[in-house]
Amino acid sequence: MKIGKKQKILLGILPFWTPQIPPLGISCIKSYIKAHGYQNVKTVDANLEKELREIYDRYINTLRNFIPEDKQGNYPSIVNEVWQNHMMAHLNYTDETAYKELIQTLVRTIFFTSLQNNQVTCLAAIVEENYQRLHRYIINLMEQEKPDLFALGVYMGTLPASLFAFKLVRQRYPHIKNIMGGGVFYDQLAQGTDNLEYFLEKTRKYIDTLLIGEGEVLFLKYLQGELDETKRVFTQRDINGEILDLSKQHVPDFSDLPIGNYPYLSVYGSRSCPYRCTFCSDSVFWGKFRMKKPVQIVRELTELYHRHKRQLFYMSDLLMNPFVTPLAEEFLKSDLSLYWDGFLKVSNEVCDPGKAFLWRRAGLYRVGIGIESGSQRILDLMDKRITIEQSKAAIISLASAGIKTTTFWIIGYPGETDADFQATLDMMEEIQEYIYYAEGNVFWSILAGRPGANEWMKQGVQLYPERFREMLMIQTRAMDTEPTREERYKRLGRFIAHCRNLGIQNTYSWDGLYRADQRWQKLHPHAVPPITAFSDKEYIGENKHLGHLIDAPTIPRDDGNWGF
Repeated sequence: MKIGKKQKILLGILPFWTPQIPPLGISCIKSYIKAHGYQNVKTVDANLEKELREIYDRYINTLRNFIPEDKQGNYPSIVNEVWQNHMMAHLNYTDETAYKELIQTLVRTIFFTSLQNNQVTCLAAIVEENYQRLHRYIINLMEQEKPDLFALGVYMGTLPASLFAFKLVRQRYPHIKNIMGGGVFYDQLAQGTDNLEYFLEKTRKYIDTLLIGEGEVLFLKYLQGELDETKRVFTQRDINGEILDLSKQHVPDFSDLPIGNYPYLSVYGSRSCPYRCTFCSDSVFWGKFRMKKPVQIVRELTELYHRHKRQLFYMSDLLMNPFVTPLAEEFLKSDLSLYWDGFLKVSNEVCDPGKAFLWRRAGLYRVGIGIESGSQRILDLMDKRITIEQSKAAIISLASAGIKTTTFWIIGYPGETDADFQATLDMMEEIQEYIYYAEGNVFWSILAGRPGANEWMKQGVQLYPERFREMLMIQTRAMDTEPTREERYKRLGRFIAHCRNLGIQNTYSWDGLYRADQRWQKLHPHAVPPITAFSDKEYIGENKHLGHLIDAPTIPRDDGNWGF
């Protein structure tokens, strides 16, 4: 079926996805199809709707009051497991007794504590109100936009709301085509899994087409009627493996979105990843690694700056290692000061204080870096091919240049002993002044699509009883190895307490970021400006006027094995 160029296309993302950046996926698709003649396109981000955000916050805060403090762990992160499954259960349940039993099971499984009956009722009432508000939002949206095609970018946290929207649109506006794509096909609905097969059958009546993989080319070919009309699911194989030529792409189209409501603008310089860590699916999902030329990236950020007058950008690339230095050198040629934030893997280059200071002068603002563990034995099990000494040197190098360091840690990787975990706590204490933010996440669920998933499946068990399958729709498999799930969560609690004792922030609230920035300014003479400085709408150009690098402490390091 061909979609006419005058027909209305509505691209959206529903709650809940933390709105720190404008949604990049749908904005890139809009830019791409507009360049091919489809001008009647609108993008929406429902995560900015105050009514919907307020109800999410109410649920999270209410449940926190029901959980003993010593069992909360990294609450802002792990609570979403309960919220998402509760949302899905509410959407699908037919038996109220079983539904309330499932709510109890969700909380007990994640927080190892039980709820009272009145607490279960309270949470269920909040979720019911959430769907009432979402119902009003979707109806108002459809009446206002009157689309011919409704497409959602769907992620783990947005799946229940997205299914609700698709069902509602099919019931009230059966002429509208419903299209689904997005990152949920990385893991929970990875190709070849029982979850995807079950999902396809259950959603057959209200989702017309599913696009799995890189969205721009697939979506355009769908609009142009070039895909097999007898099929419902399309992947890169259906277009002979054709992938996007990044050198010919326009900047993301954020014109429909209230840019002032986001701390960052979002961009990308590459797709996929040259590495294959056992716990990451990026290289599997995106296929061949590709990147833009640095001059193109700088040109795109400059164009977005002139469009929106924003200096702070979030690079959504999995890793910037392949191009970070050439990109910095290109930024240094420009008179314009732009600040960019992204992810790096520990490497010899990242351990070089001179390189870090070069990046800082070029505008590198914050780096997310996967340290994962303070135990060399665990790093080797992960096949990280880095050493503890390299990890320390990388963090110290970046921080000494003033660049914020957000460190990621995996708690309870299969085979982790208490001694291994203590090594993580010891390492954090040793380099505490060089850590801006620390995020610890429990390793417990097995997500298909990861390079290590096949082996983990042999050691996994179904987390929730089969009788709840119809309500949850997606089965979760968990590791059934040492350390136990309960022990993993106990260690997470110890990790959070350790961060608190060291003064390291681990919450993404505005208050937490403010405290982290205040600490960073005191610790590092070359510290980047606090994030609040970018909301003042005054031009910031301090990176162009930095003096000499203050010597970073030297840590002896083994070069490790970089032969990925």
